[in-house]
Amino acid sequence: MKKNKFLLSLALLGCVPVWAEDLPKDTVRVIDVEEVVVIATPKESRKLRQQPSASTILSQRDMQNSQVTSLKGLSALVPNLFIPDYGSKLTSAIYIRGTGSRINNPSVGLYVDNVPFMDKSAFDFNYADIERIDVLRGPQATLYGRSAMGGLIRVFTKSPFSYQGTDLRLSAGTYNQYNTSVTHYHRVSEKFAFSAGGFYEYAGGFFENKALDKNIDHIHSTGGRIRSIFLPTANLKLDLNVNYEYNDQGGYPYGLYDKSTGKTADPAYNLESTYHRNLVNTSLNTEYNARNFTLTSVTGFQYLKDRLMMDQDFSVADKYSIVQKQKQQTFSEELTLKSKNNKRWEWLFGGFAFYQALDTEAPVTFMADGMAMLQGYMDAAMASSPVKVKLLDQTMPIYGFYDTPTLGAALFHESTFNDLLWKGLSLTVGLRADYEKMDITHDTHTTMRAQAYMMGKPMGDIASNTYQVEGEEDDDYWILLPKFALKYSFDPKNNLYATVSRGYRSGGYNIQMFSDIIQAQMMRTGGSTTDISKVISYKPEYAWNYELGSHLTLLDGTLWTDLAAFYMDTKDQQIAQFSGSEMGRMMVNAGKSRSYGAEAAIRANVTDELMLTANYGYTHATFADFNDGKADYKDNFVPFIPRHTLNIGAQYTVKCDKNSLFDEVRFVANYSGAGKIYWTEKNDVAQNFYSTVNWKICTSIGRAEIDLWSRNFLNKHYNTFYFESSGNGYAQLARPMQFGVDMRCRF
Repeated sequence: MKKNKFLLSLALLGCVPVWAEDLPKDTVRVIDVEEVVVIATPKESRKLRQQPSASTILSQRDMQNSQVTSLKGLSALVPNLFIPDYGSKLTSAIYIRGTGSRINNPSVGLYVDNVPFMDKSAFDFNYADIERIDVLRGPQATLYGRSAMGGLIRVFTKSPFSYQGTDLRLSAGTYNQYNTSVTHYHRVSEKFAFSAGGFYEYAGGFFENKALDKNIDHIHSTGGRIRSIFLPTANLKLDLNVNYEYNDQGGYPYGLYDKSTGKTADPAYNLESTYHRNLVNTSLNTEYNARNFTLTSVTGFQYLKDRLMMDQDFSVADKYSIVQKQKQQTFSEELTLKSKNNKRWEWLFGGFAFYQALDTEAPVTFMADGMAMLQGYMDAAMASSPVKVKLLDQTMPIYGFYDTPTLGAALFHESTFNDLLWKGLSLTVGLRADYEKMDITHDTHTTMRAQAYMMGKPMGDIASNTYQVEGEEDDDYWILLPKFALKYSFDPKNNLYATVSRGYRSGGYNIQMFSDIIQAQMMRTGGSTTDISKVISYKPEYAWNYELGSHLTLLDGTLWTDLAAFYMDTKDQQIAQFSGSEMGRMMVNAGKSRSYGAEAAIRANVTDELMLTANYGYTHATFADFNDGKADYKDNFVPFIPRHTLNIGAQYTVKCDKNSLFDEVRFVANYSGAGKIYWTEKNDVAQNFYSTVNWKICTSIGRAEIDLWSRNFLNKHYNTFYFESSGNGYAQLARPMQFGVDMRCRF
């Protein structure tokens, strides 16, 4: 009866489900994205599901169904992947399997069209013309190096040889959210094709700053991409890609968090916080195909210039603020020589080099209430003295200038021996030698004017004391990154594997610590004897990953199942903490941590119309050795690592007859959740498991599509981020329920 009512309602639109007998036999199979979307990868010889590694592949349709419009949209959609929303494009912290990074160098790498993005400030970019996303979990450092310790995300844009015509998209949502993009793909000849497009995004904001009575997280974003592919000969390809983005946004909707009630207050602070970013990415992929090998060169250049303005105390008090400016230029070059034709011995040799120039200007300014706080410190220090000192300035900027260039180089090799001992058994061995050299030239200084008093009367002239820390530091290291994998393939689509691999995350410098050093000089507790190198530097982080897994294609291709179990042993784990003055974050090495867990991904065509997906990840990540001098955190859970991630999706597709209004109607629903997540090393503040429901109703009319959608449909309240500063806890709430419509036309 229910089925008949459903069919009747569809019939009113002229739509009826297409049953199995109306479709070709292979339509009940789960679509193999890697067969439909052919992507050239310089390093891998086989498809992802044929490799001894846990992975997830997302097609353009998958991203559309799951409403993935940026990197942060992948959170919980992929097993054991968590990307908290900080409310700004300044940084994108990615956590996989017990490792991640809030600040400084990433521990999960990002490659876009085979080019590495070195800095997390460039990770959050527009996804208007993205074709496919691959997520590889576990260390990928043997082939990808320094920032692939936890895993790797690979993003591929559309090829103008695969698509022709113009793709126009319009979207509108509640909370004044609008965006549009248009891209034209043109194949001029058999040898040359290009694409060109642009986008614009506007969001009025979801959160209000109660102190300023205005929205806090507005955004204006615009940019475009030009890509051209030239095939001068049958075996040579040149692929040039140029992309530019400009972002102007507010941010940091952090409100006071009450530990006793678990409630997060509305944001309320007196200084408006903003983030501006200019981002340019260019790349040239050159590929030469010979009879028995492929030679690839990938050249990349990234230019990033941004400006951050932040009220650092996040309160109505006028304590201190920061204006941080970055100017970054990164050059990278990678050469790979790879065998082809799937012989019994598959090999790869490669070399990689990069140079990153980064200039940072980060003045911290003590405002009126901050100066009163400093005055209180001085009064307390001189309580027993007849002499009193009064600060004369209402504000005091602490200027900071930092030049931190980084140079890296690597040689790597990987061999796979197929049909070893018996057919289907393969052994993969690889080794990478990484060298990295870091430098810092720093200059931090401030001037403090004060007047000494005795018995209420001035003593002498006004004192003007200048405090300065300047100098140069450098460090370098070599790291070997081996990999061993054993795989047994029952056939090309079914295998079991075991992998052992090592990864690392590079060290660096805490430029935020210089304000603390200056403050120590002012309070005469540190002075010039401070060992700058020990205070500002932190060591690389290393991890060994042990993994068992399987990729299975069952029931005549209608069921895909990917399973993995892992154990990670991490040494010198990098943990972000607030500095002693609580005016900035710093990275410290936390000794050792261990994480273990499991992952499962299932995709099934239950009928010709109904497809179900389920992705689940479990991670148990705890400190094995971490004492920061204040407390022993051994056996505590590592912060920002959700114990569980879960995504369940359903898609029901209805084909319509020739007389209907629509050609196709697709109903999509997704249930996603993550938790429990501890926010601090003390494990005293946490976000319990939470879940959200998103849905979409997609209709197509010829080359046009109209989608109705909702995000966080049940209006679930939870925290996406938490930190502590100046003795207070602050949290960011999740975005509320939202509705919208997307329109797309291809012509």
